[in-house]
Amino acid sequence: MSRLSAFEEMTAAVAAVASRVGPAVVAIGARPRGSGVVVSDGQVLTNAHNIRGEQVTVTFADGRRERGRVAGLDVDGDLAVVAIDTTGATPVEWATGETPAIGSAVFGVAAVAGGPARVTVGFVSAVERAFRGPHGRRIGGSVEHTAPLAPGSSGGPIVDRAGRLLGVNTNRIGDGFYLAVPADAALRDRVDALGRGESPSRPRLGVAVAPGHVARRLRRSVGLPDRDGLLVRGVEEGSLAEAAGLTAGDLIVALGDRPVADVDDLHEALASVSLPFDLAIVRGAEELTLTVNDEDTTAE
Repeated sequence: MSRLSAFEEMTAAVAAVASRVGPAVVAIGARPRGSGVVVSDGQVLTNAHNIRGEQVTVTFADGRRERGRVAGLDVDGDLAVVAIDTTGATPVEWATGETPAIGSAVFGVAAVAGGPARVTVGFVSAVERAFRGPHGRRIGGSVEHTAPLAPGSSGGPIVDRAGRLLGVNTNRIGDGFYLAVPADAALRDRVDALGRGESPSRPRLGVAVAPGHVARRLRRSVGLPDRDGLLVRGVEEGSLAEAAGLTAGDLIVALGDRPVADVDDLHEALASVSLPFDLAIVRGAEELTLTVNDEDTTAE
């Protein structure tokens, strides 16, 4: 018997993925705005940006529609776990946890309203890519691939030819490239925690900032010395920043014991502290330390 052609092999692989993984892929929202994947009995993994409120409508590949609740939400990491009756949908199998190599074939699977899941084919084009989450936090370690994704595919999986979970599609970067959070051990731990209701809580200052080079240029223009930091351009009403006394024009130079030179420094520092914490700023030529607290604030 002759060997299958490469085209026939790929056709067979797509059919196998559709059969194995398709029933585990769901549509998120009454008017579907994204996809999700059943990762364990009673739990669906999706993107946080697909979630609206604590209750979620989920439509399965067989047309069954159920209401679930958000068990855990990580907005900065753009992940959510929905607790729901997954009867009839076999959870997807996780891959070994190793990041797929550049050139590896991947299959994108996404929900389609009123029918079986959509399956597309592509290749890993890069690894260790980064993008900005819904609140601007840098999300690193992503897998870049070329499996075409239609609108409504975010939160759905990429899998290997055996149907094992390689990542969760999260970001479209244009020109036919897409980013997925890799299904490594760290993601599995995060999903387990979200499933237990352990949503990460990070303080949010509530400021609009300008990058360091803008701050340096503006300080030079008024005769002030250069200083690394983030320039506060605006402060949200009722925010921690307002309560702490931050104002437009202040330069944030440290949070706790961490220097702040760019927005990634700020996000990483906020992820590692709890209230109250100190914020070092420069106001004109004056150095100040503000204490950020839910209840009261002081300045030195």
